[in-house]
Amino acid sequence: MLGLTEDYFSHPGNRLGLSSHEELQIAIESCREIIMRLPETSKRREKLVERLVELRLKLQDPTENEPNLKTVLGHQFIKQMSKTMKRNCDCCSKTIWGLFQMWYYCQACGFKCHEKCVGATRRSCVALAVKSTYQLKICPEVGLSNQMYSCAECKNPISITGGTADEARLCDYNGLYYCPNCHWNDLVSTPARVLHNWDHTPYKVSRGSYQLLKSSEKRALLEVREINPMLFNFVEELAQIRKLREDILKMKPYFLTCSIALELKLLCKLEDRQHFVDGSHMYSMRDLTQAMDGSLTQDLSRTHTEFAKHIKLDCLFCQAKGFVCEICNAGETLFPFDSMVSICPRCSAVFHSDCFSCIDTMCPRCKRKQQKKQTSWEESSSSDDD
Repeated sequence: MLGLTEDYFSHPGNRLGLSSHEELQIAIESCREIIMRLPETSKRREKLVERLVELRLKLQDPTENEPNLKTVLGHQFIKQMSKTMKRNCDCCSKTIWGLFQMWYYCQACGFKCHEKCVGATRRSCVALAVKSTYQLKICPEVGLSNQMYSCAECKNPISITGGTADEARLCDYNGLYYCPNCHWNDLVSTPARVLHNWDHTPYKVSRGSYQLLKSSEKRALLEVREINPMLFNFVEELAQIRKLREDILKMKPYFLTCSIALELKLLCKLEDRQHFVDGSHMYSMRDLTQAMDGSLTQDLSRTHTEFAKHIKLDCLFCQAKGFVCEICNAGETLFPFDSMVSICPRCSAVFHSDCFSCIDTMCPRCKRKQQKKQTSWEESSSSDDD
């Protein structure tokens, strides 16, 4: 096609009167042009792609002298080279040809761009924008006039009635308008719609909002009890998850004082959801999504069953920390995470719910402690009088 053969790419033999390094560079550029012109399904293209990779390995590319890590607007860009062809640059929206183009990737937010576009990056790293919570108003549209008919990110002119190049696209997450270069019609569920309407339908958002929501989907930023407590009454899965989380927190003290549990690292089974071990009120967007499809309930149920089996059946040390109902003195050993039990708020003793509801003032354990304290005080007073 260009008068070059695959053998030329394989063995640059100083045919142009240049150094082998210069000939390799010329061969690589020519090979790139041929690959771009050949159909994607062409067998010759596949062979040339493999040859191009070999040539790149032979040649010490000048880009290798570039730093592997660049910091721009909070992005921690890391130099990449891959065989994946289908990537788009978040800066110029054009294709990144991973086989023969160097590109950079931000590990914090997923921003991808050509090497030449690093300096032209306009969007700050969204990982820096993730604070203590999300924007929780449903599509708070501000209007194009308030944006001065310009893109919220790059400030290029946009219009509702404009053509493809300057089309105004609404971001469902923050209510701002963007140009097509900054808004690729990515679809994602937004926290506001999920929490207020339990609506997990994906809506169109800007690239910045998409990267923000994706990079923070595992972070526990949502306190459902404060934002919409009625959600637990209408979503059965959430109510079940809340109960399972509360039970697991009641099991936690057993594992922290049990040498066998510490050796087995039982609590590490929830290391991917550390907030489940720290409390029962915070949720991540991933938690809510998996609560909707039922997978989180199944996972937590299996973990709950495994934890309860260790405490009640497998471990004698944990079994010894159970309670006997001191009101009826009957039945099996009780544990705080059992169903149909009540826990004294003063001494944390466990009783059958029916028995505990019959108590007028204090539970037997609290009375016993009070009597012991009173006796000790009286003995102390009598010894002082003597």
